[in-house]
Amino acid sequence: MPRICVAVLLVFCTVPVLADDAPPAGLSQEEAREGFVSLFDGKTLDGWQGAVKGYTVENGTMVCKCKHNANLYTAKQYANFILRFEFKLPPGGNNGVGIRTPLKGWPSQVGMEIQILDNGHPKYKDLQPYQFHGSIYGVVPAKRGFLKPAGQWNQQEILADGSRVKVTLNGTVILEADLSKIDKMVDGWLHPGLHNAKGYIGWLSHGDPVAFRNVRIKELP
Repeated sequence: MPRICVAVLLVFCTVPVLADDAPPAGLSQEEAREGFVSLFDGKTLDGWQGAVKGYTVENGTMVCKCKHNANLYTAKQYANFILRFEFKLPPGGNNGVGIRTPLKGWPSQVGMEIQILDNGHPKYKDLQPYQFHGSIYGVVPAKRGFLKPAGQWNQQEILADGSRVKVTLNGTVILEADLSKIDKMVDGWLHPGLHNAKGYIGWLSHGDPVAFRNVRIKELP
């Protein structure tokens, strides 16, 4: 009996140490060693600004509850980075990732918008290629066919390094562009923010309950 009690005490004593060593929500130990940090703690919207009343935190996910266009931005600006996150779309869902964008203005023009969209839904049958999921909206179209069905979680990575932008969806590169070589916008609009050196990262709501989780970032030199 004394030996059993000692063993039980040892097990319970080690639990707090393991918990203290665990990385933040959604961040693996390997990513933490590589320099990634969590942008979402899974419990609150601390570290975000803008439409904070338009998003809720449910079961470790950040869910858009806006019924109209509303943007939620990081508190900090970023220049060069690798952004990783997971997202889940409802049928016909529409959102976007703003990168290097200011807090005011239309993000797809004053900054950049990486499209988040259930582009296989019938209501989007007449989309232009530069509107498909993963595209730099209005500027560079992304490859199709790698988005999971609505209601399933997708993994996405966005690399922004100087003029280079790369989008990887569920392990497949769907967009790779050198912004320095773009002199004509495919949608015919001006995009003055395309070459911003830095700006905020944000979710660009279009009134659909899109969910996000495991949001983490690594800044690049």
